[in-house]
Amino acid sequence: MNKTLKIYLVLLMLIIIGSVALEFSKPKPIVWTPTYNESHKIPYGTFVLFNELPNLFPKSTIEKVRVSPYEYFRDHYNWMDEEYNISGSYLNIEDSYTKDPESTKELLNFAREGNNVFLSSRTFETTLLDSLDMGIKYQYNFSGKATLSLANPILSADSITIEKGLDNFYFNKLDSTRTTVLGYQTFDSERHINFVKVAYGSGNVYLHLQPVSFTNYHLLKADHKKYPAAVLSYLPDETLYFDSKNKVDNMAGASPLRFILSKPPLRWAWYLALTTLVFFMIFNAKRRQRIIRVIKPLQNTTVAFTKTIGNLYYETQDHNTIIEKKITYFFEHIRRVYFLETQNLDDKFVKNLSLKSNVKQETVQYLVNVIRQLRSKRICTEADVLRLNKAIENFYTK
Repeated sequence: MNKTLKIYLVLLMLIIIGSVALEFSKPKPIVWTPTYNESHKIPYGTFVLFNELPNLFPKSTIEKVRVSPYEYFRDHYNWMDEEYNISGSYLNIEDSYTKDPESTKELLNFAREGNNVFLSSRTFETTLLDSLDMGIKYQYNFSGKATLSLANPILSADSITIEKGLDNFYFNKLDSTRTTVLGYQTFDSERHINFVKVAYGSGNVYLHLQPVSFTNYHLLKADHKKYPAAVLSYLPDETLYFDSKNKVDNMAGASPLRFILSKPPLRWAWYLALTTLVFFMIFNAKRRQRIIRVIKPLQNTTVAFTKTIGNLYYETQDHNTIIEKKITYFFEHIRRVYFLETQNLDDKFVKNLSLKSNVKQETVQYLVNVIRQLRSKRICTEADVLRLNKAIENFYTK
């Protein structure tokens, strides 16, 4: 090892030691971002709440919902009996309600079947508010503390006063025929409704406008835990479906490098590793390698074979065989993707295929009619092949 290389290695070691010492000497900053993530221990995470749920609901099973409500409850829906295979209460706490309209409709359907849906957020999207005939107003000119209280006199002692992380959103429109006021918030001596129960079908939808009261910061401060405990006491002690902020798609898209860059110590270690790699490449720039012989990959004859078979059917004008094979392959796709039997092409089959494929029922009915007609036809023509192919392609593209 020459002298120049030794000097570079010493400098690199000094840089590494200095960076590590500097990183450990810095005070860890407090992250005030409102994530409402059950795995975050930052002030506005919900780590404490999630871990206290077994104590609040001792007889309940806590299930994490790691996909959208639409995906989760559709997977637990019995299409034959037209009812859900599960029951219980759905719990979602977030800064702003951002569920897509399809998920909102699915939650309302879940409540209609005799279940409970609890949503705590500063705001709610239009689909939900319109379905419940409700309105929300925001008052900008508020200051100081706010008192959160419950309407039930038995729970009057569970009121709390908070001043951090507040927003003055409140309900200014309610359907009195099915809505019960459960709680209030008082800003500057003005009391407004912030917690309601809306009867929906055989179940209930609970809407709460101060999600900050469920965060780590407030649950660990003084006796603030009594208020969220009282709010959640309206839910029955049964299976609880907790909407996790760690969705499967987000977890799948999070690469190891993304995680490393999110942690300061790991980020600095990554940068130093890259620096070391650059030095290594510089010192080994003169390294030579023999030319690697290019080996041509084997030719893929699948496409050519397929064209040959297609031309064979076309030249022999065997339209009936082509139609029968296209129908066979289409039915195999239906059985494999949508798990539907294809023996009886009745109205029930058309309805179920339309629901599962999200294709209009008229389109599915037309395709089924074409299949029935061509199967009963003794001699088919090229026009029949094109008509069937167009109907099938139209189903796939919809």
